[in-house]
Amino acid sequence: MSSLLPPRPPLPTPPSPRIVKVFVSGCYDLLHAGHIQFFTEARSLAYTLAPSNPLSETSIKPHLTVSFASSEVLWIHKSRLPSIPDDHKAFIISSLSMVDEVVVGTGGKEGLDFEAWFLLNKPDLLVVTEDDKYGTLKRSLCARVGARYVVLPKTPPPFTPVSTTALLGGIRAPQWTPLRVDFGGGWLDVPRHAIEGGVVVNLAVTPGVSSRDWGKYRIKSGMGGSAANSILKGEDGVKSEVEELGVGWQDPAVIKETGLCVWRSGPSPSLKLKSSGSWLHGILAVLYTGSGTHDTPGTSDNIRDYGKIKRAGQVCEEAVRGEDREKLAEGIRLSYEAQLGEGMEEVPKVEGAKAWKYCGGGWGGYAVYVFEDEEGRRRGTEKGEWIKVEPYCRLGGVGN
Repeated sequence: MSSLLPPRPPLPTPPSPRIVKVFVSGCYDLLHAGHIQFFTEARSLAYTLAPSNPLSETSIKPHLTVSFASSEVLWIHKSRLPSIPDDHKAFIISSLSMVDEVVVGTGGKEGLDFEAWFLLNKPDLLVVTEDDKYGTLKRSLCARVGARYVVLPKTPPPFTPVSTTALLGGIRAPQWTPLRVDFGGGWLDVPRHAIEGGVVVNLAVTPGVSSRDWGKYRIKSGMGGSAANSILKGEDGVKSEVEELGVGWQDPAVIKETGLCVWRSGPSPSLKLKSSGSWLHGILAVLYTGSGTHDTPGTSDNIRDYGKIKRAGQVCEEAVRGEDREKLAEGIRLSYEAQLGEGMEEVPKVEGAKAWKYCGGGWGGYAVYVFEDEEGRRRGTEKGEWIKVEPYCRLGGVGN
């Protein structure tokens, strides 16, 4: 039986979707959620090339290429090696659903290590973030192949923002850190109070602390606790103290350096002299005074005798050079005189102690005492809230 209906014409073949090549580059040293968000948003920009038709997105097929600098390029331009090998990084990135291709940049031009690949493959879009520092070079490269240069504005992520730097800081953060006592020149580490020729003399001490255990120490009491806390969290302690709290850099500097240190007064840490401080073993202790409220940021701009503070630091430096306990006591007494001149209450006089001063900015918290000898320290610390502290140094030597 034959059909009386004419044969149907073949259906038209739908046009092949247009492939829109999107390109991004970066280090991506430790892949995190912020990178995933960037890749996803960059890939979606392919649809901006579609005609203004609700159905036109079906005619677009995004193709995202992610490029990262090879370990050799990273070493040449950044003087560091990647956290993971190139082949591992490429495998991880290529496993992401929104990534179609991974390129390892091997070119010698900083910021354009992918240039040869880019000129050969001619992507449609080169997408960067607002903080990309190679914008001029990348715009010029796009012009050579007719690609669009797109700056992707930062959008609030659906998660807590984090950076690779912060992740690496957390990984490298120590589990334990010493604290510090200071002897002379305090406040000359605050950039706005720096004095030419001035020095800051301080010492890293044990017992130390960890994120979980601060032992017998009271917090916010003048022994560099805020700096230690930043270091334990993998943060930049100097930046935290100077830029965020508006105080000085001496605490994070000596806690990271360790030892008995003499620092040049100035806008940033500059080590002048370092020793192990072993000649101070057995004669140091800190007493919690329980007086006042220790608040370094709140008192950083008080009126004080900076000339006497400078002299105290210089005398303490002489003591460090000669390993002279008497000279150190002289410098500490000068520091204490400057503190009393600022209006602080006297700390308790203790039998057997040669010198004492409030730790750090003072106005309460701990006071550091230097005793005649270990037996004098034993007798002097029998009553009161004392902690016997000892010098701590990972590596001795002399600074530049």
